[in-house]
Amino acid sequence: MIFGRPDAATLRRGALIGAAACLVWSGHAAAQDASPAISRNAAIGAALARGPRLAVAQADTASAAALLQSARQWQNPVFSASYSKDAPQYHYTFELPLDLPYQRGPRIGAATAAQRAARYRFAYEHASVQMEADTTYTRALAARALAELSARTAHDADSLRRMAVTRREAGDASDMDVALATVSAGQAANQATADSVAFTSALLDLQSVMGLSDSRAEIVLSDSLAAMPIAPAAFEQTAPLLPIAAASAQLEAASLTATLERRNVFGVPSLMAGVETGDPSGDAKGRLPTFGLALPLPIFNRNRGPIALARAEEARARAELRFAEIQSRTELARAQREWRSASAKVERDKMLVQQADRVVTMAMTAYREGAASLPNVLEAQRTARELLAEYIRDIADAWIAAAELKVLTLTAPTAP
Repeated sequence: MIFGRPDAATLRRGALIGAAACLVWSGHAAAQDASPAISRNAAIGAALARGPRLAVAQADTASAAALLQSARQWQNPVFSASYSKDAPQYHYTFELPLDLPYQRGPRIGAATAAQRAARYRFAYEHASVQMEADTTYTRALAARALAELSARTAHDADSLRRMAVTRREAGDASDMDVALATVSAGQAANQATADSVAFTSALLDLQSVMGLSDSRAEIVLSDSLAAMPIAPAAFEQTAPLLPIAAASAQLEAASLTATLERRNVFGVPSLMAGVETGDPSGDAKGRLPTFGLALPLPIFNRNRGPIALARAEEARARAELRFAEIQSRTELARAQREWRSASAKVERDKMLVQQADRVVTMAMTAYREGAASLPNVLEAQRTARELLAEYIRDIADAWIAAAELKVLTLTAPTAP
């Protein structure tokens, strides 16, 4: 490619492109001046208070409590009255279903285990909502830091372009240097615009998690990624993890339900008592007591359908428990690896960023003095930006891994 001497219009376009990123970022910052400042803890609190995700878990917990209440209820007696032409003509009977312990015990036990599983799932969902808000906030912070970095890079690239123009007019630089600086400034401006859009999208994602409007950015982030997160404590599993505890309680409920259905083959017996009246040959009061016992006969229906369904649910609960054990161990090991890797990379990035900044400073000084070429300066700036962007991503990964470990290491209480 042959570079000719840029005309005045080309230089003006280069200056406009170089300043575009700064204008985009400054306009975005000015638009947020009147927006409320939201901290990480405030974002998590809003997600728990207004987020739609937790409402589903709350409804499941309330449903499990209602099922336990239903399981503990006693069946109501039945009153029947009949008339016959033969004496005695009037019959009054009370029928009381007998809720025997061998049926009542498994029914209440299954409902209790199901409620315990629902509580474990709610606790895990509560922590997951916190983690989602935490990690979304971290991604928004990283997107903001990258946008600020891109804006500074675009500003520096435009300053370098102006420096190249000044040096060319003084006879110390060529037209190719000016064209190369103009192209670099334009690329930096495009990257700054893309990062600004990515930051806006990250803010909208955070507002959606918080239950706010997702049509325009309405908040400002008050925290930063300046410091590393607190290192997670060493995990020693003394109790089952929450997903495993929930699956185990669900398996217990399914097993007790299967036991209950097998014991329901003969149905529920009833105790009957009543009086008959209207018999002239009876006693003085004309009332004859009656007593009886009603036993359902499993002739046409031996409860095979509910038994088969309960066995299938028990098999499914056992498979879900196995899956929860494997998945929990896998996710916990992955999060621990990511935390260790991100922590080590952040420490290396700090040293590399410092060295890259020194290289950029020396390259700029040498270029001003005519001791270095423009490509050397551009390469030093590109390397420094990539290292700083990598540092931002790595520290964000460390924050995310720490938040995930807080959730994945939650265990069930020892007492149900």
